[in-house]
Amino acid sequence: MVLAPDAHRVAVLALDHVVGLDLGTPAQVLGAARDATGARRYAIDTCTPTGGPVRSAARFQVLPDHGLELTETADTVVVPGIHGGPPLTEGTVDPAVGEALRAAHGRGARIVSICTGSFVLAAAGLLDDRPAATHWAHSDAFRTLYPKVKLDPDVLFIDDGEILTSAGVAAGIDLCLHIIRRDHGTEVANHAARRCVVPPWREGGQAQYTEHPVPEIGATGTAPTREWALARLDEPLTLREMAGHARMSVRTFTRRFREETGASPARWLLQQRVDRARLLLETTDIGVDQVARRSGFGTAAALRQQFQLSIGVPPTTYRRTFRGA
Repeated sequence: MVLAPDAHRVAVLALDHVVGLDLGTPAQVLGAARDATGARRYAIDTCTPTGGPVRSAARFQVLPDHGLELTETADTVVVPGIHGGPPLTEGTVDPAVGEALRAAHGRGARIVSICTGSFVLAAAGLLDDRPAATHWAHSDAFRTLYPKVKLDPDVLFIDDGEILTSAGVAAGIDLCLHIIRRDHGTEVANHAARRCVVPPWREGGQAQYTEHPVPEIGATGTAPTREWALARLDEPLTLREMAGHARMSVRTFTRRFREETGASPARWLLQQRVDRARLLLETTDIGVDQVARRSGFGTAAALRQQFQLSIGVPPTTYRRTFRGA
């Protein structure tokens, strides 16, 4: 395994009852981020509170190479979900673990949780008065144990600067791709997503699950229309045109689109246009006016407004950040 010279150091902290998928997600997804030479951009290691084995929720043991000392030098510390233990039942955490997490946060390390790993961060006092996400099925228990946390049980993940939390299972993948995008830009994140054979982008604010029934097998889907729309992002697409392409009524198309993507057609289209603009800003030198036209925003003013809302910075600042990198 060849690491980039400036590889970001990641410590994955496994506790007893760790969820196997959550434990493997950072290594799999962050490990797929490569530079132009193929070198890995993240150096990922696993640790446990004592440096000894812990038992997973799936009844296998995790044999780490490190103890808590790994968190002392890591740039990012990730706490995977757990299916048992004091953080979920009593609102407490091993004092050594809590101290290690607080110390890492105090020296400027990024702290990340996947699924019920947010219970661990909350028990360590890192989420007080902060917004946080967790698996929706555990939201009531979380609120009872940690009333000071501003829990949002509906979103896929929350980026609160130096502390990021996600919902369960696949949302951990979304969060890791978001981290890659935040660190290295859209192109690197998209390549990592392709390596992992997952969608490159689901917005953090997207709902964790839908209340509508899944379409029956064999029902006409909206995937061909999404592909059709992606090839025409520079055109002023309307909901009626998209529904017409899918040969559905607007009402049926909107319902099925939500069932398949978790977002409305308008919200999905906006996400794709922002993503296209980001890629153009990162990989080309064309002017902002041309980026706006090619991504479907029409004018530089509209692009700047949407970038400020979605990304938090103007397009020119975004370009300097990632073109410079």
